[in-house]
Amino acid sequence: MVKRTTAVKIRKAHRYLGIFLGIQFIMWTASGLYFSWTDIDEIHGDHFRNMDYEPVAFDGLIGFSEVNLPVKISSLNLKEIAGKPYYWINNDYLVDAKNGNLKAGITEEEALAVAERQMSPELKVKGVEVIKETDKHHEYREKKLPAYVISYDSPENIKAYVSVADGSFQTVRHRNWRWFDFLWMTHTMDYESRDDFNTTVLRAFSLLGLITVLSGFLLWFTSSPTMRKVVKRKR
Repeated sequence: MVKRTTAVKIRKAHRYLGIFLGIQFIMWTASGLYFSWTDIDEIHGDHFRNMDYEPVAFDGLIGFSEVNLPVKISSLNLKEIAGKPYYWINNDYLVDAKNGNLKAGITEEEALAVAERQMSPELKVKGVEVIKETDKHHEYREKKLPAYVISYDSPENIKAYVSVADGSFQTVRHRNWRWFDFLWMTHTMDYESRDDFNTTVLRAFSLLGLITVLSGFLLWFTSSPTMRKVVKRKR
């Protein structure tokens, strides 16, 4: 068996590591429990969406040769905005698919029409604003900007985001999603972008966590009366 002084050092190391890592262990456990007990579709806000939504079909659209743009067409999507058809070309140009006119973004009324088709009809709009920039912690990070933010009168603080440039419905955010996002940040320990699983902090805490567990096993081995008897018998 190890000397008493060595056993005391192991005990102290285990105790201080436990204190140092304890809060993060609690956060890992709490966030893991939250993830396992929540429905990911609800976190995405599907229960606030109009799940019966179907794209509108159009006829009488102009041909691509009739689209007057200063660039060649490399990509094209047909979009419906407030009941009207538009071509979204090269991820940069919004063109009326009936007359070929270039459209410089959508209006607030059009954004509301887009959200109305995508969101549950039971929701009531509380306000609309435009955001032009976000930081790494914003709930609408790494998505198309500028965007209309449509807030709804609800205890869940629901917000829908619609791109100004092409009128596409981007996402919906609500209270439970924000809790999920916060806990995900504490779980990955990425306090900047929230999505990096290879942060130095996470690696360090994971390694220290392993050391803490191993020191606990070692502490049991060095202080267990049963193990002492086994060692004495072998001697």
